[in-house]
Amino acid sequence: MLLIVPSATYRAKDFLDAARALGVEVVVGSEEVHALGPLMGTRSLEIPVRDTDAAVDAVVAHDRVAPLDAVVAVDDVGAVVAAAAAERLGLPHNPPDAVAAARDKLAMRTRLRAAEVPQPPFVAVTPDAGSPHIAAAARRVGLPCVVKPTTLSASQGVIRADTPQDAVSAAQRVRAIARAEGVTADAPILLEQFVRGAEVAIEAVLASGELTVLAVFDKPDPLDGPFFEESIYVTPSRLPPDDLGAATRAVEAATRALGLVHGPVHAEVRVEHGRASVIEVAARTIGGLCSRALQFSTGQTLEQLVIAQALGRRADVRQAPDAAGVLMLPIPRAGQFLAVEGQSDALAVPGVTGIEITVAPGRRIVPVPEGNRYLGFIFARGSRPDRVEIALRRALASLHIVIDPGAQSASGTA
Repeated sequence: MLLIVPSATYRAKDFLDAARALGVEVVVGSEEVHALGPLMGTRSLEIPVRDTDAAVDAVVAHDRVAPLDAVVAVDDVGAVVAAAAAERLGLPHNPPDAVAAARDKLAMRTRLRAAEVPQPPFVAVTPDAGSPHIAAAARRVGLPCVVKPTTLSASQGVIRADTPQDAVSAAQRVRAIARAEGVTADAPILLEQFVRGAEVAIEAVLASGELTVLAVFDKPDPLDGPFFEESIYVTPSRLPPDDLGAATRAVEAATRALGLVHGPVHAEVRVEHGRASVIEVAARTIGGLCSRALQFSTGQTLEQLVIAQALGRRADVRQAPDAAGVLMLPIPRAGQFLAVEGQSDALAVPGVTGIEITVAPGRRIVPVPEGNRYLGFIFARGSRPDRVEIALRRALASLHIVIDPGAQSASGTA
């Protein structure tokens, strides 16, 4: 299996562990293989992930020497390359244009609108649009609205605006964030009507276009802005059956509209009184280390299920009967990260199963909307979702994040 990972990821280990458990030989592909280090002894292949044609040529050339049985990407950056390479090699895959549409928020919104999938009203604003045009667009979409870039993820550059002037200010900030992340100068930004209601994350897999839901995560902390940093995920969901059904149907309709047919799906949906609105659909698994909150009845991980499916193996997708959750440890302010104190006390909270700090001491960090990472993750399991949520909140209250605010980052990334 070729596993495509960006050099800055911390997700590779879970996929590599899953491959070992399944007895699968792995080649790691990245744009900077030297930056990945030995990566636990795996073979590596340097591929220009951001140049799809060149990357696919490199994968095909490797396949001629050492044939591949599957190509899997761990996140959005490599998803289009994985789909295009698998298509060239005759392996199970999503249509590359469908994956590209899922990566581009404007393309996604356009396809969902054409298929009449429930979603927020939206307007795309070009880089040369002046303040009057942006203010008018905000009024047309409906206030409050959400201003966001079309390609970034992890809530980076996503800002709520309550007035037309707020939208103008937010657009300026979003453009600056996008430019700092290397987004091209001609890329538009989106204005979407803010959707009220509970938000859930749906984890699923597609096989021959058939969607199978693996888990629905509640997000008990309201995501009302002005920024949209996520915090707690808990599964199984406690939403009423009508809301859950509406959310699932909306994701099914969205995957059909995008043209996705194979592999993992991660979706964000707002739902209220049995009416759902699709916020995001991605052709990948859940981000960060959040997948560690999932456990299936066979003891397999989400990564094992994804790899097994990519190889054409059957997998039992029934979730384990207990409740589980993850808390994404937020970056409270910019500066130099020094430590997370109180981890022993947090681990002593009943139900807490682990803490993983993913930022090294000494790194400069910045919160959303300029930033795009978390300090780490807290995991918990229990007999009921409410007990899991309580455990996560108690664990967070036990921690003290030490940051030197005098060493602020100008880069916009953690």
